[in-house]
Amino acid sequence: MFYEFKGYRPVVAESAFVHPQAVVTGNVIIGEDVYIGPGAALRGDWGRIEIRDGCNVQENCTIHMFPGVTVILEEGAHVGHGAVIHGAHLRKNCLIGMNSVIMDRCQIGAGSIIGALTFLKEGTIIPDRKLVVGNPGRIIKDVSDEMLQWKTKGTELYQKLPGELQAALKPCTPLSKEEPGRPFQNPDYETWGSSS
Repeated sequence: MFYEFKGYRPVVAESAFVHPQAVVTGNVIIGEDVYIGPGAALRGDWGRIEIRDGCNVQENCTIHMFPGVTVILEEGAHVGHGAVIHGAHLRKNCLIGMNSVIMDRCQIGAGSIIGALTFLKEGTIIPDRKLVVGNPGRIIKDVSDEMLQWKTKGTELYQKLPGELQAALKPCTPLSKEEPGRPFQNPDYETWGSSS
């Protein structure tokens, strides 16, 4: 759902996909090939939210701010399920893990990875390509080339997803039992994240 607030209407690029069960309010700019999942709430009421090209904001995420603040997700930023971004700036190709909380005036460096359930207190600055975990979050090591390649490949799946959803997502009535011959896994998606 999209809502105008005090004259500000969300702006969404044609190649982006915002799930109908997401809520986008006010001064929100969504770029090309962006995925916004169901249950996400992007509230651009007290300030501005910029979701730049190739980002994804997954299911049940919240993005908001204190008055007068602009929240920026630079190109390729990847926000995992249930994360909260409040008044922060995420630089290019970073990853925010599931159910993390990133507080006001935090800056997450390009290519950095914030682990699941991490809490970053107000004003935390994370340099480029650092791995951060914990509550409060702390840097534990550099992001290796291999880790960054893994992250980037995962984000590329989300950059393709908006077009796939625009072409193939439709409401349906569920089946009462599985159809014979139905593939166990969708063959369009190879397993890429397994370490085996």
